[in-house]
Amino acid sequence: MSLKEKKPFISLPLKIVLTSDGINFFIKHNKKLTRFKMADNIEEYGISLDNFAPPSIQRMILVNYISKLELSRSEFVSKRHEIMDLSKLVVFSILYKQLDDAVFRKVINSDLIKKWNRVKPSFIIDERTKINDTYLESILTKDPTIVQEVKREILSNLFEQIKIDNNLLPDEKTTKIYILDKYLMNMRPFTWFILTKFKGSQEYYSLISQIRDLLREYLEKSKIAEYLSLMIMELAINAENANMQGYIRRNYKGTIDSAEILHNINLRNRILSEMEQANETIYISWHMGGKSGSIGTMNRLHITIFNRESEYRELKQSVENKKILDLKERSLTEFYRSIPEQEINTELGLYYLSYLSEACEKVNVRFDSIVNVLRNSDLTVITLKLHF
Repeated sequence: MSLKEKKPFISLPLKIVLTSDGINFFIKHNKKLTRFKMADNIEEYGISLDNFAPPSIQRMILVNYISKLELSRSEFVSKRHEIMDLSKLVVFSILYKQLDDAVFRKVINSDLIKKWNRVKPSFIIDERTKINDTYLESILTKDPTIVQEVKREILSNLFEQIKIDNNLLPDEKTTKIYILDKYLMNMRPFTWFILTKFKGSQEYYSLISQIRDLLREYLEKSKIAEYLSLMIMELAINAENANMQGYIRRNYKGTIDSAEILHNINLRNRILSEMEQANETIYISWHMGGKSGSIGTMNRLHITIFNRESEYRELKQSVENKKILDLKERSLTEFYRSIPEQEINTELGLYYLSYLSEACEKVNVRFDSIVNVLRNSDLTVITLKLHF
């Protein structure tokens, strides 16, 4: 989907689990919270949505209000674009936050701040300084042109490199320029205040150069968002097909050829409707940060894909109790290679996995994939782990 085709709302049934900060914010503003069970049978506080505006979800991730997102459906093909957009939204939110933190550290340790601290020893700035973003935003909005000038000085060289890159298609160039602009839009007011305050100084140009280098690095990291969304979609569709085949085997006892559902659209839709009624769904969850969703672990992301709620709880208990005899665990690559080719498209899955692994390795993002398989069951739980 091109940038111009992005929809203002995404229509997906989404459970949003809030962090303690998110819960406190909603309570403070008299917003009603829901207590619901997640697929692993754990009760959480949050909100449930059927339609949502992507910028709202992204903002909530950036301010550390969301710890987990969970989506459940029987069918995924018709929502391919929406699911991929949601996945990319999560990854970009993490990258925006990480870039902002990296730039902030550069600013705090820069000669600009050292100069500020010498000139104003009564107002020393360091990482512990409490900064009033609202106040700084009010200052910056009084002269927006200077902020735009700083943005141009940061981006002009990068934009020029993109424009003359003959290896990129026009749409790819537009996307890269858009991503760079979004990175800057999500930098905190303090950074812009310092840059505009010292604009034109020798220290300013040194810092501009460092920010530009970081943007090049994070533009490379942004490739992970696309590869990961493709990987998730491939796994979801494979899980959908496996789920349908298992449903037919259990409920039709050989009267329907399970392979026929891949080619007969009317039969497929009928089976999917039955599965929806029977709550035979597949779950995808995006878990950000650690157990508490704390800022210190913001750069971790775990994506889990699984089906049939009751068996997931059984598998989870098996993992926690380390009942190895009841459990098979392997990497995603091993899992793909163990499945007969006629059951799922292993070639495409391995292709996406290869690109995702390579993209992560190039930008020092730790990536791991684990597949837990419950013996004597169709159930698999696939977990993709990334540490940005």
